[in-house]
Amino acid sequence: MSGLRVVPTWRHGQERLYVCLTDGRNIAWYDREAARINLLSEDRREDVLDVLGPFLTGRVAVGPPPVPTPAELARLSLHPDDDLAPNRPGEALQVALDRDPGPAHRIRRDPRLRALEAEQIVGEALDRLDGTGWHTLHSVPLPGGDRVHHLAIGPAGLFAVHTLYARKQRVTIADPMVALGRRDPQPLLRRVRADADRASYALTAEVHPVLALVGPSDITVTLPPREVRVLSDTDLEGLTRLGGVLKPADVEALHAMARDRHTWAKV
Repeated sequence: MSGLRVVPTWRHGQERLYVCLTDGRNIAWYDREAARINLLSEDRREDVLDVLGPFLTGRVAVGPPPVPTPAELARLSLHPDDDLAPNRPGEALQVALDRDPGPAHRIRRDPRLRALEAEQIVGEALDRLDGTGWHTLHSVPLPGGDRVHHLAIGPAGLFAVHTLYARKQRVTIADPMVALGRRDPQPLLRRVRADADRASYALTAEVHPVLALVGPSDITVTLPPREVRVLSDTDLEGLTRLGGVLKPADVEALHAMARDRHTWAKV
C-alpha cells in the first residue's frame, strides 16, 4: 500500500485530482483538461501513477509543474480541509439545508432557499471575472458563525460582498438601514461594513464592503451609505473598471493567503 489518496476538486466546472499523503500534503495533481500529471516529488512517481491509474483517460504527460508560482506552491501546501477555494457559492447554506431541509410541506418557502439562490447568482457573476485577473472565494467562515458571502480579489482591490435577495422588490437605503418592500428596515449596512473590517484585519489589507442586491425592481437611496458600494447582481462586472490598485503578483499572494482557513481563525 502506498498510503496515498486521491482528492477531487472542482473550480469553474473544471476538475483536478490531487494526490495526498496521509498527513494531507499534496505531492501531485492530475489536470484532466491539460492531460498532465504534475509531480512535486519524483521519488513517488510510480506510486502516483498507480493510485491515479483508474482515473486516467488516454495519453497523459508526466513531469514537474511548469514553472510553479509562489502562490501555487502555497496552495499546494494546504490540507484539503483548510483550503477555501473549492467552496461553492452559498456553500454554508447548502450544507445547512442538506443537514436540516426543514418540513417537506410548508406554507411559505424556506427563506434559506432565497438566500442560497442570491448567493449562487452573485457568486456565478463574480466567478466570471476570473479571466480578467480576479479570484473569488465563497462562504469564507468567520469566528462566531458569521461569514463573508464572497471575497473578490483583483486588480481593483479586495471586496467583501454581502448578498441580499430582493427579487421584484423595491429597496430603500438610508444608512445604515435597508428596507425590502414594506418590511421593516434593518441595519444591514453595519454588518456589511463589519464583515469587511474583519476581512481587512485578517488580510492586513484594505477590503471594501459591497452590498449586492439580486433582482430588485428599484433602488432608492435616501441617505447615501458610508463606504459601502451598493450594486445589483447585473452590475458586478463594473468592479473591473475601478482601476488598477494591485499588481498580478499581489492578487495571487492575497488569494493564497485568503484561501487558507487559518487566516480567518482569530478575527
